[in-house]
Amino acid sequence: MVIRRLAGLVPAVLAMAVGAIDSSAQVERAGGIEGIVRDADSNEPLAGALVSIAASGGTAISHGDGTFHVPVPGARVYTVRVARLGYRTVSLEIDASREEIVVVEMEANPISLPDLVVTGSVVARAANEVLRPASVFAGEELQRRLAGTLAEALSSEPGLTVSSMGPGSAHPVIRGLSGDRILMLEDGERVGDEFASGPDHATAIDPSSARRVEVIRGPGAILYGSNALGGVINVVRDDVPSSVPHHLTGAVTLQGQSVSNAASGSVHLTYGLTDHIPVRLELSRRGSGDLETPVGPLPNTGTDTREISGGTSWVDDWGHAGATFRYYGNDYGIPGGFVGGHEAGVRIEMQRTATRLRSVLRPRGIVESVEVDAGHTWYEHREIEPPDILGTLYERRTVSGEILARHGGWGLFSSGGVGTRASREDFGFGGALFTPNSTQTSFAVFALEEVDLNPIRLEAGLRYDWVRMRPEREEPSSDIGHIRERSFGAASGSLGALARLTPSFTVGASVARAFRTPSVNELFSEGPHLAAYAFEVGNPSLETERGTGIDLFVRFAADRLNAEVTWFHNAISDYVFPLETGDLSRVRLPIFQFHGEDAVLTGFESALEWAPVGDLTVEAVASYVQGRVEATDQPLPLIPPLQGRLAVGYAPRNWFVEAETRVAARQERTGPFENPTDGYAVFDLSAGLRITVMGRLNVITVRGENLGNAVYRNHLSRVKEIMPEAGRSISVAYRVVF
Repeated sequence: MVIRRLAGLVPAVLAMAVGAIDSSAQVERAGGIEGIVRDADSNEPLAGALVSIAASGGTAISHGDGTFHVPVPGARVYTVRVARLGYRTVSLEIDASREEIVVVEMEANPISLPDLVVTGSVVARAANEVLRPASVFAGEELQRRLAGTLAEALSSEPGLTVSSMGPGSAHPVIRGLSGDRILMLEDGERVGDEFASGPDHATAIDPSSARRVEVIRGPGAILYGSNALGGVINVVRDDVPSSVPHHLTGAVTLQGQSVSNAASGSVHLTYGLTDHIPVRLELSRRGSGDLETPVGPLPNTGTDTREISGGTSWVDDWGHAGATFRYYGNDYGIPGGFVGGHEAGVRIEMQRTATRLRSVLRPRGIVESVEVDAGHTWYEHREIEPPDILGTLYERRTVSGEILARHGGWGLFSSGGVGTRASREDFGFGGALFTPNSTQTSFAVFALEEVDLNPIRLEAGLRYDWVRMRPEREEPSSDIGHIRERSFGAASGSLGALARLTPSFTVGASVARAFRTPSVNELFSEGPHLAAYAFEVGNPSLETERGTGIDLFVRFAADRLNAEVTWFHNAISDYVFPLETGDLSRVRLPIFQFHGEDAVLTGFESALEWAPVGDLTVEAVASYVQGRVEATDQPLPLIPPLQGRLAVGYAPRNWFVEAETRVAARQERTGPFENPTDGYAVFDLSAGLRITVMGRLNVITVRGENLGNAVYRNHLSRVKEIMPEAGRSISVAYRVVF
């Protein structure tokens, strides 16, 4: 079945790929930076190297003869970064005013330099130079991790785990925090879905067509919002193109997986209509059946996901301005077998449309750029109980606007940015829910500044948010309390320092004060949440969560060794979570009531990547978090146990093989009505091949997961009482970059 699914996708994808190959015969256009990428040892040209310029957003992929052309907005000096898996990343200062061919020689190395991070920082920097623990996935590294959901693709990183009610609803968890405490972004803008309002709600993001994914762990994302008590995940696509490519560029990806009979395909293309007008198009589709476990199938867990988008802009020396439209649809199942649940489970139908206008102006002088964003998002989520009855309905409309001005050196400050954001969100509810329709209005101003005292760099940020939550009706005598308009306002801030003690060794510390406004569901919910098999009761008197987070870290980055260890402490006052009361509602669902308690989460994260000899690599990751209610010292519910992974691989230039073991300890620190979960060890094996065909880099990856068909349970899974995690699985991924 997997083969038949993939076969159905191949003809259309190959047609696009052939079109891309033919495009290489175009006449070269003047302007930009041109060069050739070569292997330093053999002097052979390298195809598929990613050439990027962070200052302008321009990117290019080297062709079969190693050539590339990156457009730039003006004749000045740029930092050009060239990366390809299997080679040491090269960073060069190039003067675009000099018309010459740049020769980039890349040395083979199984460990690449840390990638650039643009999320949460006023200046793009390598991951080992930012003031918070960060992870970046791009290109082939992202392909290796591709899974059905974004959360699964990121689950192998330190501090990240997955919570789910089946494979279609996997949620990312960072340092024990999830839901509304993690900001989910697409190109720096909030997604606007409802994944934070229930464990059964999927994230409206498909990672298969992403150019890169960035994860910032810990609080302090001043540029994006105070809600990021746990961290930020930013899926970077460049939907509004910021540069005009010299050729048709893009990628085609095909993937199949045996454990759920899944098949997927995606293609994204960017083409320059003129010297000033690029167009970006994207299309993806994924389908899967019921998940197979070592003890049998998990019924009603199939998915059907589709996504399409298009964007264009006008690009000139002054910057760029454009627009994009994106549609995302996902139909997936939630298994039955819970108390009060349907034996056959529940189907969920969700849709999201997003329109975005974006312009980046690059004036001359102290102000380096002014970014102006405006967007509209519509989201609908239907939970269908058998045979075809609407049980629960969520609807959300968001209109937002933001302005961010970034500056260079200015007095004491080496770089910085100031901005403002405003939004209006309309929430609608239907089905069996009694939650009142509500409107949320918010406004924020913020500033983030850096001071470079080489070898020490300081960063300070300040943000003020005001939020008003207004239900469509006031009910002083409601069963859940006094339903009324609520207003919240608070300042949040961050302060960090990073010291480079040697070229390879860095230490750093940061402290952040953040707050989170209770959501509409936490304040006003009343009624059965069908797919979550819970009767949710809100609390209209909840106060804001206020968290103080501290991070201390050490890093080592060298040619053959990258390592990082982080200790964190997050104290959150009025931490809101649904507490199971032990009672059943009139429709026989467990009653969960939202309430606030002071909580503390403390833990560590560690990661090591080492090439001891030749092309042999060793990678080790470990993380642990302990969460407790401060007043009673009782454990918080749904906190992941100590976990990690160990991988040993062999990775020469054109292929790789890797054996990996994923482990987790037994979790005995459980909240009320929560059961302990046994520890486990799971064995995986993967291999890949990089070949150049007709001048294009083709990458084939084969991965076997849980090869021992072990029966194990994820402590954060809401279905662990009825079924274990996935059984033995073989997945195949193919990607061509042009």
